[in-house]
Amino acid sequence: MQRIPEAELMEDPAQALAYARADFDEPHNRFVELFVDCFGPRLTGSVVDLGCGPGDICRRFARRFPECSIHGIDASEAMLELARSADVAAGLANRIRYFRSRLPDADLPQIRYRTVISNSLLHHLPDPAALWRSIRKIGQPGATVFVMDLLRPQNRDQAQCLVDQYAANEPEILRNDFFNSLLAAYRPLEVEQQLADHGLDQLALETVSDRHFIVFGHL
Repeated sequence: MQRIPEAELMEDPAQALAYARADFDEPHNRFVELFVDCFGPRLTGSVVDLGCGPGDICRRFARRFPECSIHGIDASEAMLELARSADVAAGLANRIRYFRSRLPDADLPQIRYRTVISNSLLHHLPDPAALWRSIRKIGQPGATVFVMDLLRPQNRDQAQCLVDQYAANEPEILRNDFFNSLLAAYRPLEVEQQLADHGLDQLALETVSDRHFIVFGHL
């Protein structure tokens, strides 16, 4: 099945709210645990989350790694408003800052970061080069890099099965988003080629579930 691109941004407040309220506990916990498996239980210094959405992973990192400072960037103001509100409710507003910006021309208060993370952004981008160029640009030499994203299924029926398995109890708007995201996702060989094209083939790629892969390593 050929990749079918989807909309880059969730700018509709209703869509953003549905996403923020969705149950991502399992994959987002898995994101943090896989990061620990790859790099160990301690993290210090500056972290930037590319495509942070409503900030759930930023908050999980803030709780798990109390010695780091976190910046989240996203191009959707609707998402960032939800992120800031959730941070205040969680008592984490002093640990996380958010910035509205679009890759690869992100305008950030810090030139380079010690750790660069991203979850489920790659498949949203019109050009995947935007993510890899951004990582090279804002990661300091030797920076830790950790990216997780969806895998494209073999066909639409397989995509629907994944939606039914993992989003059966979610609102229809979210089930449609998940289905479209699966169709827009990349396969490992495609991502490996992207890494090679951008001088990032020192990063490792591993399939970690029936619907996710990770890219990890150091610049």
